[in-house]
Amino acid sequence: MRDHRGMSPSATKPQKSSTLQPPVSKELRQRWAGLVFPGAKTQEHFSPLDGSLIASLPQSDASDVDVAFEKARGAQQAWGGLSFGQRKAVMMRFHDLVLEHQTTLLDTVQWETGKSRASAFDEVADIALTTRYYANSAEQHLRPEKRQGALPFVTQTRVHFQAKGVVGMITPWNYPLTLPLSDAVPALMAGNGIVLKPDAQTPFSALSALDLLYQAGLPEGLFQVVIGDGPELGTAIINNANFVMFTGSTDTGKIVAEQAARRLIGFSAELGGKNPMIVLDDAPLERALEGAITASFSNAGQLCMSIERLYVHEGIYDRFVPRLIDEVSKLRLGTAFDFSYEVGALISAEQLEKVQAHVSDALERGATLLVGGKHRPDVAPFAFEPTLLTGVTEDMLLCRGETFGPVVAIYKVSSDEEAIALANDTSYGLNASVWGSKTRAESVAVQIQAGSVNVNEGFTASWASTDAPMGGFKESGVGRRHGREGIQKYTDVQTVATQSGMNVAAPKGMGAEAFTQAMTKGLRLMKYLPFRK
Repeated sequence: MRDHRGMSPSATKPQKSSTLQPPVSKELRQRWAGLVFPGAKTQEHFSPLDGSLIASLPQSDASDVDVAFEKARGAQQAWGGLSFGQRKAVMMRFHDLVLEHQTTLLDTVQWETGKSRASAFDEVADIALTTRYYANSAEQHLRPEKRQGALPFVTQTRVHFQAKGVVGMITPWNYPLTLPLSDAVPALMAGNGIVLKPDAQTPFSALSALDLLYQAGLPEGLFQVVIGDGPELGTAIINNANFVMFTGSTDTGKIVAEQAARRLIGFSAELGGKNPMIVLDDAPLERALEGAITASFSNAGQLCMSIERLYVHEGIYDRFVPRLIDEVSKLRLGTAFDFSYEVGALISAEQLEKVQAHVSDALERGATLLVGGKHRPDVAPFAFEPTLLTGVTEDMLLCRGETFGPVVAIYKVSSDEEAIALANDTSYGLNASVWGSKTRAESVAVQIQAGSVNVNEGFTASWASTDAPMGGFKESGVGRRHGREGIQKYTDVQTVATQSGMNVAAPKGMGAEAFTQAMTKGLRLMKYLPFRK
């Protein structure tokens, strides 16, 4: 296995002198180290903001993963026996602690990712929303369900949802607080334990949240964290887990699927995207401009649901695109631990190289640069300007490959049908956005081959609708997070059927032929009975 987006983690220190003061205390960083499974070696982790040392953390190997699962299984037995109300109490205390300690969480997320503070707050808000949702809804989603039995009146059938056991989670660097916790909370509320491998570049946000979970009353040992080599630890996790949750690249997701299949265990995966936005000629211009900027450049474009393809109807193109260029040119890049800028840095030298390669290849092959397009080492080692291009064609890397950076290709379309066809012309299907009058835009939306489609919004409306499932079509994923689907996947579904008064077999003294004739008459009559659960 390889890490998120197919890149190996790098411990290389960014080449820029440190100008920022460490935003969190040495004591907290020591607590982080104590939450990681104690491996034999340690590794230093540096900030992409300025190259400053964040902390040194223990590195695990495959044998450590085996022991981590043993510890989590031991703790899971007691946790799984608690009532939903008892688990809810822990999660609601965690919810309150997240909001109470949000400054530290924001600092931590920014320090290890380089993202803007506004993008970091998206993660804090998401954790609060997801935690409150599952704390309140888990019992409803997992209570035993009455189903229609084999024979009316004499068969009572119920479906029960039993915790899987210990869930293995492998999460990426781009949302290091949101993704581990938005998956962990429903798994915990379902009664499971967890072994998490956060991306080696960004372990600290998850550790900060885990620290708060334990303060909220999570049992010791229930949630284990291992850090180290992606292929080695990822394989070890899959070899031990009762279920695997993976977020990352499509290429790595296929490897996870193969390894999970060999063990016949379930898995869920949110994978890559090359997400389209369609602007119809009756779109609300000002809102669409604002939405395009947010959907394209949040987290410097390092977002699975980020917009990378923008299809603008010819009837609005000449008004929309010049305004968009102007607004993008005003976006401020920065690195401070405050809200003074909109766009932060990319995560690493590898990601910067990929973004630059996509832009350079497009320009060399004839694309037109409208705004941006430059590396900005004066801001941060891996900062890159928000970028718009036109004239992107099939022979360019940017056309179909996921850039995962602040780069958007703009295309002019002449009809709704053309926009739909182009939006669907991809192997991905994670997120899409359609802007226009409500009825028309909704009609277009349901024709887009994507797991979530936002009408007059970029991605936040669907993501934040935590009662609705979120996931990908095609090569963008398997399974769903959020909603009923997002917690039931962490359970084994068990049917218990109770038969009263008679067996489902021929009564004593009745031959097989007579029983068959009687059953045939009964089946004909059952056709007229109302369907019921």
